[in-house]
This record gives sequence, C-alpha cells and structure tokens, in this order.
Amino acid sequence: MTVPAIGALSATLPTVGIAGPTAPSSPSATGSTGSTGSDFAAMLEKGLNAVQSSQDTADGLAVQAATGDLTDIHQYTIAATQASLITELATTLRSKGIDAFNQIMGMQA
Repeated sequence: MTVPAIGALSATLPTVGIAGPTAPSSPSATGSTGSTGSDFAAMLEKGLNAVQSSQDTADGLAVQAATGDLTDIHQYTIAATQASLITELATTLRSKGIDAFNQIMGMQA
C-alpha cells in the first residue's frame, strides 16, 4: 500500500507487504504440501529483513541530517516514522504469536 503523500519516496524506502495464505498449485495425494513451514519461514525472514532495512534507511538519513548532507529533512522524518511503525507492527505480531503459543500449550488433550 502506497501513501500518496510519500509516493515520491517509495523508491528510497523499503516497502513491507503482507502476503496472504498461498494455495498449493496442485494438491498432493495426502493433502499436505510439505512446504508450509518453509513458506512461513521465508515470509518471516522477509518481514524481519524489511524491519532491518527500514531501520538502516532511517539511521542513514539521520546521519545525513546530523552532518548537514540531507537536503530534505522530510525524508528523514518519513523514514523514521516508517521504521517506528514497522518495528511496532513486528513487536505486536511477536506478542500475538507468543500469546497464541501459550494458549495452545495451555490446552488439555
């Protein structure tokens, strides 16, 4: 999703997409694809890389702003806000995942 006000910065800032569940292209005879775990791991890795990339972008722009090399301070403000929101989203997802895990582990068989 691109915000129109910061559309010009989309080339310099990383974008984070949330991929929905992917259906198998052809179901196997047993009904399981065997790649669900690796798909989840790949999505998790992609998300964490996006968090790191947004933090790196914000840090780089902060250094440029501090040294006077940044001509448009709005770039830093937008990058810092985006990095903060992405980090908050990752933290919330982590907390929800831990809560779900604890709830599942608390169920009696």
